[in-house]
Amino acid sequence: MAHPSFIPKPPASLLTSPSSSCFLLLLLSLSTVALYTLHLHHHHLQPTTKTKTTSKTALHYRTTFLSLSTNSTLSAYLRRLTLHPHLAGTPLSLQTAQYVQSHFSTLGLPTHVNDYSALLSYPTLSSLSARFKNGTNEPLPLAEPGFGPGNDVVRPYHAYSPSGSVIGYAVFVNLGREEDYNKLEAMGVSVERAVVVARRGEMSRYAVVEKAAEKGAAAVLMYTEATAEFNGGGVERGTVMGGLGDPLTPGWAGVEGGERLGLEDSDVLRRFPKIPSMPLSVDTAEIILRSLEGTRVPYEWRGTLKSEVGSVGPGPTLLNFTYQGEKKMASIRNVFAVIRGSEEPDRFVLLGNHRDAWTYGAVDPNSGTAALLDIARRYALLMHLGWNPRRTIILCSWDAEEFGMVGNILSPVVTIIVMASLIGSTEWVEQNLVNLGSKAVAYLNVDCAVQGPGFYATATPQLDNLLLEVTKKVEKLLLSTVKDPESEGMTLYNKWKTTDRGVDILRFSGADSDFAPFLQHAGVPSTDLYYGRDFPVYHTSFDSYNWMLNHGDPLFQRHVAIAGVWGLLALHLADDPVLPLNYLSYAAQLQEYTNVLSNLLEGSVSLHPITASIQEFVVAAKEAEEEAKKSSPRLLAKSTNCHNYSESYSLMPSYLHGDFISLELKKLRAQEAPGSTSELKKRMMNDRLMFAERGFLDAEGLRGREWFKHLVYGPPGDHDGKLVFFPGIADAVSRSRKMNRIEGDAAIQHEIWRVARAIQRAAYALKGGLT
Repeated sequence: MAHPSFIPKPPASLLTSPSSSCFLLLLLSLSTVALYTLHLHHHHLQPTTKTKTTSKTALHYRTTFLSLSTNSTLSAYLRRLTLHPHLAGTPLSLQTAQYVQSHFSTLGLPTHVNDYSALLSYPTLSSLSARFKNGTNEPLPLAEPGFGPGNDVVRPYHAYSPSGSVIGYAVFVNLGREEDYNKLEAMGVSVERAVVVARRGEMSRYAVVEKAAEKGAAAVLMYTEATAEFNGGGVERGTVMGGLGDPLTPGWAGVEGGERLGLEDSDVLRRFPKIPSMPLSVDTAEIILRSLEGTRVPYEWRGTLKSEVGSVGPGPTLLNFTYQGEKKMASIRNVFAVIRGSEEPDRFVLLGNHRDAWTYGAVDPNSGTAALLDIARRYALLMHLGWNPRRTIILCSWDAEEFGMVGNILSPVVTIIVMASLIGSTEWVEQNLVNLGSKAVAYLNVDCAVQGPGFYATATPQLDNLLLEVTKKVEKLLLSTVKDPESEGMTLYNKWKTTDRGVDILRFSGADSDFAPFLQHAGVPSTDLYYGRDFPVYHTSFDSYNWMLNHGDPLFQRHVAIAGVWGLLALHLADDPVLPLNYLSYAAQLQEYTNVLSNLLEGSVSLHPITASIQEFVVAAKEAEEEAKKSSPRLLAKSTNCHNYSESYSLMPSYLHGDFISLELKKLRAQEAPGSTSELKKRMMNDRLMFAERGFLDAEGLRGREWFKHLVYGPPGDHDGKLVFFPGIADAVSRSRKMNRIEGDAAIQHEIWRVARAIQRAAYALKGGLT
C-alpha cells in the first residue's frame, strides 16, 4: 500500500488564513520544514555526530522539538491511518501496523515488531425483531445507516458475547445497576427470562451483562443516548469480556509455542458473560422503549434520562433476539521504535498508544497514533542535529486494545468500573515483566488524544510537578511554550487553570487503557493525556477523519498541543540527569485519601497503620527531594498544590513546606562529567526514585483479581462503591456489607494493613538502604 510523502500536502481547511500575509508565512514555514525534512528523508535521517546532552543543549533540543510541529503533518498522518477500518486480527489491521513500522524505519529509527496469537471474537449473524401489542411483527435495524453488507466496517456487536437465540418480553432497566434492579423489584417488576434494555452509563458492559444474568435476564440490549452534537443511528461497539490480556494466557504472554488454556477451562469461561448481548442505536432502542407499558419510569431515573420512554414493562412487546459469533485465534502485532540512550541505555522511557480500532478510529485511537508518529518524526530530526537521549526512549504502538475495552471514565467524581483486556500491551508487559520492573522509568500513554475541548491529564502523583512544568511557560528553561489551541496567546497551563475544575490532575481509578499493565501490574509511574471528556461517535462507524475535521479538531491545534506535552515529558524523563519525580506530591495525595477514608469508615476500624506509614513515607520523600534538588526554577522545593490539595496540604507536617535545597545536591547536579563519582550518585538516586512506585505493588494482588497488584490505584470490584483509590480496601468495604460486624471490620482492617505495608515498602525504596 502506498504511503504518503514524509511531509504530506496539507488539507484545504488548514490553508485558510485571516490574511494573505499570514497565509504566505504559513506556506513559507511549511515549505522550509518540508524541504529540510525531505532532504533528511533522502539520506535516511542519518544523525550527525552525537554530543553529550548538557542542561544547555537539552534546553536547545526541547525548544527545537516544539518548533518542529506542523498541523498539516498531523492531519495527513491521521488521514492515512483512517482510510480503512482496522479491527485487530484483520488484514486491514496488519496493513496499518506495516504503515507504522514503515514510518519508523523510514525515519532511520531502529524498529522491530512483536507478534502474539490471541483469542479474538467476531460476529457472524445477528437479528432482532419485535412483536408489538397490536400483533404486528417488525424486524428492527441493527446496522448503521450507510454501512450495510459489503462494507469493510464490522457490524455492531459485543466481542466475546456468547451465541444464543432468545424470545422474551422487553424490560427497561435504566443503567443496569444494582440500585436499578432494586427499584424495579420494589415496584413489582421482574426481569426473569426477559430481554432487558439498558442505556450505557457508568458501569462497564461486562458488569451490566453479568448483573442482568445474576437477576435472571435472558439477554441484554444496550444503547448510548443521543447528544446535541450527534443524534442518530450510530451504534457503540465494544467488548463484554472481563479481565486483562488474552484469556487463554492469563498472567503470561501468548508467544508461539507457549502454554495456552483450553476454551472450556474454568479460568477462561469466567472471563465471558453467561447470557448474550447486543448494542443498539438510540433510534432502534426507542422503538422498543416507546412501546413498553406497565409500571411508569421511576422519578429517580428521569433526571438524566434523555430517551423517549414512559414505562418499564415487562412488555407487552416481545423481542426475538439472535446472535451468533465466533472466537478464534488471531495474530496481533506490536510495533516499536527504539532510540538508544547514550549514557543509561538500560533505563527506559516508554511512550505508548494503541493502533487498532473498532471502525475507522479517527478519535479512538488514531488521534493518539498520529501524535506518536509526529513525535517520532521530530525526535528523528533532533537526532540529525546531534541529539541523543541520556536514557533509552521506546515508542510503542499496541494492537488489540479494543477487544478488552469495556468502559470509559467519564467523571472524576463518580466511581466507574472500567476494565480492559488491552491484549497487545498486556502480553508484552507480561513477557518483559522483570526487565520493566528493574529498568522502566515511566510509561506515558495517549489513547484518544483529541475527543473535544478541554485538556485532561491523569498521572501518578510523583509526575505532577513535571506535568505542570511542561504545560506552562517556564521562561528560564524553554524559549517557546506549549500554546493552548483554544485561547489565543495563552499557554495550555493558563487555560487549564481558568477552567471550572482548575488544574485538576486525575488519578488512575480504572483500567481503561494501556497504562494499566504498566502501572497496575508492573508498578511503573504513568500518565495518560487527552483533550475532551468524551465524544458522541465513540466506537461507531462515524468515528472518521471527516468527523475530526468538522467537529473534533478542524485545524489540528489540539493534536499539536498533545504531541508537544507528550514529547516534552519524555524528553525531560530521558535527559534530566536526576529524574524529575517528586514524591512529596504522592505524600500529600496519600494523606488526602486517608482523610476521605476516615470520614467514610466513621471510626469502625483503625487507620493508624496507614497514617504511621505515611509519616514514614513523607520523611523518606523529603529526604529524597532534598537530595534531588538543584537551584532550578523547575524543581521548586515547595510542594506544588496541583490537585486542589489546599486542605490536605495544610495538614501535612511543617517540615514539608519549606525550601529544602541540599548543598550536596547542588554540587551533584552541577557535575555532569561522565565517569565521575557524581554519576554513580545520580544513578543511585535515580534508582530510588524509579523503584518507589514498585513498593505499592503486592505480590498477592487484589482479592479475586490477583493480576492487579497495585494497592493504591486500580479498578475496584464493586461498581456501587464510593472509593476510587485503595481498591483492596474498597473491595473489603463492599464485602463487609454481607458479613456480620466483627467479620466485616476484620476484613477491612486486614486490607488497611496491606496498604500500610505497601506505603512502607515505597518509603524503604526511597530511602535506598536496608532496615
